[in-house]
Amino acid sequence: MTTAVEADTRTLIAVRGLKKHFPIKEGALQRVTGHVQAVDEVSFDIEKGQTLGLVGESGCGKTTLGRLVAGLSEPTAGGVYFDLGPQEKIELDRLMASDAERAEFDDEHRVDLLKGDAWRRFRRNTQMVFQDSFASLNPRQLVKDIVGRPLRVHREASGTALVERVVELLEQVGLGRQHLYRYPHQFSGGQRQRISIARALALDPGLVVLDEPSSALDVSVQAQILNLLHDLQADRGLTYLFITHDLSVVRHMADQIVVMYLGRVSERAPTDDLFAAPRHPYTEALLRASPDLDADGDEDGFQGLEGSVPDPARPPQGCRFHTRCVYATRVCGWEIDDVVLRLEETPGLFDRLEDVERRSPFDAELRFESEQAARTLVSTFQNEAPEPMRDALEDMTVEGRTVAIRFNPVPEVELTSRGTDHEAACVLEDFGSN
Repeated sequence: MTTAVEADTRTLIAVRGLKKHFPIKEGALQRVTGHVQAVDEVSFDIEKGQTLGLVGESGCGKTTLGRLVAGLSEPTAGGVYFDLGPQEKIELDRLMASDAERAEFDDEHRVDLLKGDAWRRFRRNTQMVFQDSFASLNPRQLVKDIVGRPLRVHREASGTALVERVVELLEQVGLGRQHLYRYPHQFSGGQRQRISIARALALDPGLVVLDEPSSALDVSVQAQILNLLHDLQADRGLTYLFITHDLSVVRHMADQIVVMYLGRVSERAPTDDLFAAPRHPYTEALLRASPDLDADGDEDGFQGLEGSVPDPARPPQGCRFHTRCVYATRVCGWEIDDVVLRLEETPGLFDRLEDVERRSPFDAELRFESEQAARTLVSTFQNEAPEPMRDALEDMTVEGRTVAIRFNPVPEVELTSRGTDHEAACVLEDFGSN
């Protein structure tokens, strides 16, 4: 039996080593030629009654991670564990080193392995509010059927009792009985999102995954939805996974923040600590790019992010952010793909590249149409490549039409402690400490 003290300290969601890779298929036979690493080695905890904010640029894997946590998608590796007490969490961390020993624990707690009553318990205790409120509501159903469906599926109510429960839920989100017999297209965006929230609350869940719940709304309606979510959490003791790209929103809502970049966690910290002293260059860039978060408005000397998010099918080695980082050093993970990217940006030179023979991500031979093109690459690299990239180079040799290139190999940058409950994945150990 769970005691009151233990209930207050339970970890509702524990994510450990979570991966989700989508296959890339090509040709008439649809053979797998690679994988998009949408989520890669992600770990964090969501404590009961708290809000964890998940932030990052579009394409970083936030929504995919939210679907994994909600049990709507199966992981490639790792797992999402539901409702762990203090001792169970300690046991999970102890068992992570051994797949064989963890099998029994996984069957009882890992979301994608739950069956029978355990799965039904998770399903009714974990609900999701989607970003597109119109697409997530059946256009052919009345509001009373949309909100009442979870109650019917789990046999919580029927007939008149079901209608009254739906009315009660609608009133909690600022709607009422007069909205029962309307279709989704008859509501505004903010009202549709309120209907989605009412449906998510129908079974009195413990966890609600909120995927950009206010991003498609105007500012005044957005504030109403956020205040509604805040009030519902206070009244019902809800736990939120709040996914957003808006830092001003997450600052208002979250107790903890996880910053994602290209499928991995770049920084994790309590909200106040992260806004006061970000310990990763990507987090700093996100904060400086939001003027409303800068009370002083001092942007002198700040160079904004340049370029786009790299291909998640071929993520950069070392630190995944180094290709766009103004603080990059020689040990951040420069590789052959960085040279190829420079070729693509040089007019006419990439078209003269015939082949790339890779021995590793850091060691390859580039073959050109002519010796002149090969020497042009060397000259361009020496004159235009960033200084940290040139410093990371171990060898660049021209032999006829071939350029042999070798960089200093580096491992993937892992999260390391930067203070109490604060972690960052950056080779600059003292970044943001001043």
